[in-house]
Formats: sequence, C-alpha cells, structure tokens
Amino acid sequence: MAERIRPYIPAALLLAGWLLTALGYWGAWVWAASAGLRVPGIDLAEYVKFIAEVRSGEIHLTREVFLLPLIAVSLSMSLLAHRSELRLWPPLRWIINLLAIPVGLSMLPPAWTPALLATPEFVKQTAAIVVCVLAAILSYPLLRRLPLLFGAGLTALLALLSIALPLTSFMKLRSPLEVIYGHPTPLGAGPILLALGLILVATAPLLLLRHRSAVNP
Repeated sequence: MAERIRPYIPAALLLAGWLLTALGYWGAWVWAASAGLRVPGIDLAEYVKFIAEVRSGEIHLTREVFLLPLIAVSLSMSLLAHRSELRLWPPLRWIINLLAIPVGLSMLPPAWTPALLATPEFVKQTAAIVVCVLAAILSYPLLRRLPLLFGAGLTALLALLSIALPLTSFMKLRSPLEVIYGHPTPLGAGPILLALGLILVATAPLLLLRHRSAVNP
C-alpha cells in the first residue's frame, strides 16, 4: 500500500511548487508602503531597463534572467503534465498542459506588436515564448513519450537556474533601488516564495525518478 501512495507525493509537491512559484513571481520583490511602489518579479525584466546604473553599464546584468522562472514553469508543465507516473487526474493533466501557454505568453512585453517582438532587444524573449508555446502544443503527442530522466533532469536544471540567476541579479540592484526610493528598501516575500516553489519543482520529478528506480531496479 505504501508503494501505491508514494507516487502521489511528487505530484503534490509539484503542484505546490508551481503555485508557490507563481505567488512569488507575481508577488512583491521590492516592498514599499505604497502599493504603487511595490515591484513584482514579473515587472523586473522591464523595470531594470530604467535604472541608471544598468543603462550606463555600471551594473552588468542580462534582463532576460528575470524571465527564467516563467520558462521553467511553462516548460516543466509541458514536460510533466501528461506523465503517467504522476498519477494525475486526467482533466488536471490538460489544465496544466493548457496553463503552460499563458505562462509562456506572460513573457510578452507591455504594449507589444509583432514588429516589436522581431527587434534585437526582444528577439531572445520572442524565441523563449515560441519554445514554450510549441512545447505546450507537443506535450501530449510527443513530450510525454520522452524518458522520465530527460524530463526530470531538464526540469531540475531550469528550476535551479531560475533561482540562482534572477536572485543574484536582483541583489545587484539593492543599492540603486535604495537611491531611487531614498531609503533602505525591504525585500518582499516574492523571492523567498519563488525559491521555495522552484526547489519543490526541481525536487518532485527527481523523487518520482528515484521511486521508479526503487520499484523497478
């Protein structure tokens, strides 16, 4: 009986991880008393373009790293939604699969146009969106047939990169943000929730892989 229950644990961890990651990414990374001054993670890829130290090159960072959590969540949904090992309720599989599309499309810049997406500034962003949408379309006919090791490994890699790179880039912005706000800026709960969520997303498929190996040595 214990062996029957264990496969559901990775599924629960994965769902919790996606939820926490979303709460963290759309939650406040820079906290301020006024709601209008709070900066959510989803705005950082555009927000950093207006920071003087980034524009001058004094602070070197790649703004697209702040989009990595969206890529990690969208692709992990596509890679894992239809995995039979997760024992997910069939309608839930399709909900997860379909949600991968709007998560990927969340990388679209404000007031975008097709011409804007083809400009050098947004070409990497556009490529990431195309990959995420195509992966969602291919989730059921193709990605579910890939070896579990591939899906688990790629999910873990993307999740860990989506913790390390955005958070280290964000820490470079603490001093400029304090200058902009005129006082020390407390961190919001966003980065913490994001890291916790992505740790669960990275861990869940690896646990599933380990469980399958134990059952079928």
